[in-house]
Amino acid sequence: MSDKKRVYIFDTTLRDGEQSPGASMNTEEKIKIATQLQRLGVDIIEAGFAAASPGDFDAIRRICEVVDKSTVCSLARAVDKDIIQAGESLMEAKRKRIHTFIATSPIHMKYKLKMSPDEVVRRAVSAVKLAKTFTEDVEFSCEDAGRSEIEFLKEILDAVIEAGATTLNIPDTVGYRLPQEMGEMIRKLHAHVGQRAIISVHCHNDLGLAVANSLFSVMAGARQVECTINGLGERAGNAALEEVVMAMKTRADVFNGYETNINTKEIYPSSRLVSAITGIEPQPNKAIVGKNAFAHESGIHQDGILKCQETYEIMHAEDIGLEKNRLVLGKHSGRHAFKERIEELGFDLSPEDLQKAFERFKVLADKKKEIFDDDIRMLIASEITNIPQAFELVGLQIADCSSGVPSAAVTIRHDGEEITDAGIGDGTIDAIFKTIDRISGHHGLLKDYRVEAVSQGKDALAKVVVNVKFDDESSAVIGHGLSIDTMLASAKAYIGALNSYLSMLPSGCQIDNCEGV
Repeated sequence: MSDKKRVYIFDTTLRDGEQSPGASMNTEEKIKIATQLQRLGVDIIEAGFAAASPGDFDAIRRICEVVDKSTVCSLARAVDKDIIQAGESLMEAKRKRIHTFIATSPIHMKYKLKMSPDEVVRRAVSAVKLAKTFTEDVEFSCEDAGRSEIEFLKEILDAVIEAGATTLNIPDTVGYRLPQEMGEMIRKLHAHVGQRAIISVHCHNDLGLAVANSLFSVMAGARQVECTINGLGERAGNAALEEVVMAMKTRADVFNGYETNINTKEIYPSSRLVSAITGIEPQPNKAIVGKNAFAHESGIHQDGILKCQETYEIMHAEDIGLEKNRLVLGKHSGRHAFKERIEELGFDLSPEDLQKAFERFKVLADKKKEIFDDDIRMLIASEITNIPQAFELVGLQIADCSSGVPSAAVTIRHDGEEITDAGIGDGTIDAIFKTIDRISGHHGLLKDYRVEAVSQGKDALAKVVVNVKFDDESSAVIGHGLSIDTMLASAKAYIGALNSYLSMLPSGCQIDNCEGV
C-alpha cells in the first residue's frame, strides 16, 4: 500500500497492557510476545518504560536484540534521566523510537505537575531535543489531551514539532471523549499540523468507547493508532488492536482505502499467547477473539450460516487465524503431525522447545481421549517462557477430608537435590503453598488465585493462574500451572511464580536461605 494510505499500528501491550492489575510479565515472556507482535505486523512495539525498573530496562534491551522489522519504542517522562535511560535501552535496536510525554490538561498541570502552561511547553521542548540526540524518531504525547484546551494543544504541538518530534500523540487518557468529540478534536489538530508530523491517538476504554474513538480519529486524519492485544491496559483497558484492525478491514468502504500492515491471520494466535502469559482471558462475548465470537447457537442462525455464511457473519474465522481442526491429535499421533499442527496455530518453536512440548503432549494424550487446540496452545505457552527453573516440582501428595486436617507432602528438585517436606494448612491449596514456602525459604503472599478448564469434557486440562508477592517485594508475579489434576496445576503455578520472581532478582537465582538444602 502507499504510505499515504497507511495507518500505523503502535502496540503497547508490553507497556500499558502490563499495567493491567495482575498482568505483569517476566522478561522471557515479553520477548515471546514481542516476537509474535512482529509476526503480526505491528509497526511500532512499545516494549516498556526503561526508567520504571531494571527489569523493564533489561526487557527493552533484549527485545531490541530479537526484533528486526518492527520499530522498538521506550516510554519516558519529559525528564532527562528517563530519556537517557530510554535511549540507552534502545542502543541495539535496528529501528528505535523514544516516546516522551507530559500532561497538558488544566487539572493535571495544576494538581499533578504544579506547573504553568509555559513551563510545560519548555519542559516538552527540552525533552524532545534530548530524545533527538538518541534517535531521529521521536514521539511526543500530550497526556490527558482529551481534557486539554485545543488552543494550548496547538501551541505545544507547534513547539515540539520545531524541536524535532515526528509523531504527535493525542491520548484520551481517562476515556472521557465521545466519538464525535474525539473525531472533531483530531480533525482540528490535523488541519493545524498538516504534513509536519503524524497525528496519533491513544484511547482508553473507561466508557467503553476506546475503539470507536480510535476509528473516528482515523477518519478525521489520525495516521497512527495506539492499542493493545485483547484491549489490555490501565483500569478498563485500551483500544483493542484486533477490533480496530478488523473494523478497518471489514468496513474498507468507509475508510476510503486506508489500511494497516497487520497480518490478520496472526490475530488469534497473538490473542491466545497474551492470554496464556498474562492469565487474563477475554470475556466469551469479546469481539473478534472471544470464544463466542464465531459461535452460533440459534437454530435460525445455524440454518442461515449453512445456507450462506455471510447471512450472520461479516468476517470469516479464517481471517483472524481461527481455523477449523484438520488433524485429530491423540496418543497415536507422531512428532510430524504435532509439529504441523502447532505451526498452523501460529507457533514457531526451536527444535529443543518442540521436543519438550511434544513430550508433554504425549503425556497428556495418555490421559485425555481428545486433545483440543486450546490444550495445545496452553502446552506451548507453558513451554516457551524459558525462565531458569531454580525449583522444579517432582512429586505431590495431599490428604483432605471433612473431619481431618488438610495436609500436603511436596518434593522439589533444587540444584540437583530432591527435597521433601510436608505441612498443614487451612485447606489443601494453603497446605501446598506453605510447604513450598518452607522448602524454598521464600515466603509468598497469595494475591489472586484462578482456575479454569482449558477446553471441554470431564478430563479437561485445569489451568491455574496465581498472583503472588514474595519476600515482601512491592510487585507481585504471575505463575501458571497446567494439569488434569487441579491440585498439581496449583503447585506448578506457585512454583512457576517463585521461579519467575527469582529470575528477575538482580543477583539471579542464588538461594542461600533454603531450609533443608
